[in-house]
Amino acid sequence: MNLSVTTKPSCTHTKLQSNKFAERYIPNRASSNLSTGFEKLEEDKQLLNYAGDHENNSQLFTSLLQTQLFNTKSQPTENILKYSQVPYEKENKSQSNFSCQEFYSPLKSHRKIPKSPYKVLDAPALQDDFYLNLLDWSPDNLLSVGLGSCVYIWNASNAKVHKLCDLGYNDSITTVAWSQEGPHLTVGTHQGTVFLWDISCNKLIRSFAGHTGRVGTAAWNSRIFSTASRDRSILNRDIRSPSEYISRLTGHKQEVCGLKWSFDETQLCSGGNDNKIMLWTPHSNSPTAKLSDHKAAVKALAWSPHQNGLLVSGGGTADRTIKFWNTLTNEQINSVDTGSQVCNVMFSKTTNELVSTHGYSMNQVVLWKYPGMSKVATLTGHTYRVLYLAMSPDGETIVTGAGDETLRFWKAFPSSKCSFESGNSLFPSFAELR
Repeated sequence: MNLSVTTKPSCTHTKLQSNKFAERYIPNRASSNLSTGFEKLEEDKQLLNYAGDHENNSQLFTSLLQTQLFNTKSQPTENILKYSQVPYEKENKSQSNFSCQEFYSPLKSHRKIPKSPYKVLDAPALQDDFYLNLLDWSPDNLLSVGLGSCVYIWNASNAKVHKLCDLGYNDSITTVAWSQEGPHLTVGTHQGTVFLWDISCNKLIRSFAGHTGRVGTAAWNSRIFSTASRDRSILNRDIRSPSEYISRLTGHKQEVCGLKWSFDETQLCSGGNDNKIMLWTPHSNSPTAKLSDHKAAVKALAWSPHQNGLLVSGGGTADRTIKFWNTLTNEQINSVDTGSQVCNVMFSKTTNELVSTHGYSMNQVVLWKYPGMSKVATLTGHTYRVLYLAMSPDGETIVTGAGDETLRFWKAFPSSKCSFESGNSLFPSFAELR
């Protein structure tokens, strides 16, 4: 802001025309006798050279302030009380050592991850078999687990347990999988039969045939679900169709033990005991890609909910790596040696992290930060291979199962803000079950 006087200096006392105050940091001029100040300037020949016209009054006024404040009559090299905008280049140069992130990024919150499970449940007859999938968590907060020939449903909201079915002595449960769009549960068996249950009324809707070997894994895609078997085939089934299956996918040379549909339901990935990963689409019976970089069976498969086309896989004992794939280009992005058999992998719903469970020889649960793959936490407690993994609907809790016949619940990730209505806790307080 330029400070200027609109009239020539006068020897007579003039009254200020207004009682307005100057801008911040500028002293108030109302209490100063400016006429007296200008009279004193008449004695200074150096300053009189600037009194010739109207425009030089601002310089006179500046010199007066210089004299009064600093007790000197020398011309200031820089107007200290004059406000001017900092040139753009100078402003950028003065701030070049700082980044916008330093000023505006929020403080990092270091969450504490409990290293011990907050709940442990007994799971008698939970099989120690790498090729099975006996644990799954529904969107309605129901946990299904296959124990021997029985399927049990544990309600996480009230901790009630009930037996859904019992196959008897002639068969056993090999896989369970929940639909994401309804109260439907698929149950695969050792003899190759697949049962479809409606849990809302505890009713068996129908059974499906088609496999000649045990059904080790299943995956849902809206009203279609896929099952994979020891007979090396994948069957796509539509619950609205009277047929046993609508398509058969063949390509693996050994048992298919991993199966996952992408979140956009456009790609199906399968992993087999032949160390291969295959990618399928709903409109073709032939694989669109074959990924063969693993050196052991591939059971652990997971799609990223945050990035389209990002697939993660884990290899068995002879491989021990977690690999990342871009399924849009069918290229491997990264590979991490975990030092142990990889049984499961799963992305967090709420953070850019993932969890892996391991068998020979560490029997641990590891949380990783993606994409750097630095370890966030290592959770131990199981004494056998951690073969089974499921995640709660709000993404906060994971449950793991092992051949030590226990289920362990871990607070692994931050919960989603809008998972449940306020007051409806995922796990209300209740007596420990073990």
